[in-house]
Formats: sequence, C-alpha cells, structure tokens
Amino acid sequence: MASTSDIKNGLCIHFNHAPYQIIEFLHVKPGKGAAFVRTKLRNLNDGRVLEHTFPSGAKLEDINIEYRTYQFLYNDPNGYHFMNVETYEQFEMPKEVINAPDFLKDGMECMVLFHADEDRALRVELPSTVILEIKYTEPGMKGNTATNTLKLATLETGTEIRVPLFIEIGEKIVVHTADGTYKERAK
Repeated sequence: MASTSDIKNGLCIHFNHAPYQIIEFLHVKPGKGAAFVRTKLRNLNDGRVLEHTFPSGAKLEDINIEYRTYQFLYNDPNGYHFMNVETYEQFEMPKEVINAPDFLKDGMECMVLFHADEDRALRVELPSTVILEIKYTEPGMKGNTATNTLKLATLETGTEIRVPLFIEIGEKIVVHTADGTYKERAK
C-alpha cells in the first residue's frame, strides 16, 4: 500500500477496479482546510485520462509493474503486433494503449509495461524521440532559414508533421513522440 506522499509520475495504482498510471500530480496545501493531491490518471486498459483529487494521507493500492523490451512487427485490423526480443513470444495490443502509434515503424524497439503479478501487457511506450525519413514534402528554398516558417511533410510511417522549409525529401529527422513535433535533422 502506498499513500499520497508516495505519489510520483509513472506510479501505477489500482483505482476504480482498473489499473491506472499517474501522469501528473500536484500537492496542494491551501491556507484553510486540509491538504490534497490533484492527479491526472491514465487508464491502462483503454488509454482514457481522468482527473481525480485524493485527500492527503489517503491509501492507494500500488501495482507491481515491470518494463520489457519488445520489437514492433506490423499492424493489421486486429491491432499492433509486438515480439519479445529474447523469447520471440508475440502478442497484439490495441491502438489506444500505445503512446504514439503514428510514429511506429517496422523493427522499432519499444518498452512494454507489464502487470508483474498477472504477467499481462498494459501499455506500449515508444522512445521519447524517433528518427524517421521524409517521404514527401514541397521543395525547400535555399537560404530560407532565418524565419520559423514550417511546411507539411509526410514521414515514412504515413504521418504528416510540420518541418522547417529547408528539409528535403529523403532526409532523416528526429521527431518528439510526445507531441509529434520536429526536433532536428538526424546526425
């Protein structure tokens, strides 16, 4: 059992008969009244996010979790298929429990969050940044790097993001998976 003083980002708890992961939290100590903890929780079964306020000192049922490395194989109408890189065991996950499914490419290694007691996959997390190739974008203009003007570009995964004007077709770029923004050219 954990209490509100143990709350941190990434903590997994059993709440409302389902596993949840804490995304954000804020300890609030008002001038008048008891302290409380305001949290944002992600349901690990379906990916929905909810906000909940816990009174200070409340007991929480924490879940034993572990991260395992899996490789993305492919997706089809049934879901996204992953393989354990050590045992070659395969399983599929729905799109809702993957943090950035638009940036998955074949062969990419991801971290899969497992419920250790039930040996059940809960969530798939991509790395914070991924390197992807530009498949299509409008031609850039030489010397147009002084402004922060952006143009649309289609990545090798089929996702469209906004990139600077100097980026060309065939270049590899680094993309933030959290918000889908361009970071830099890949080195």
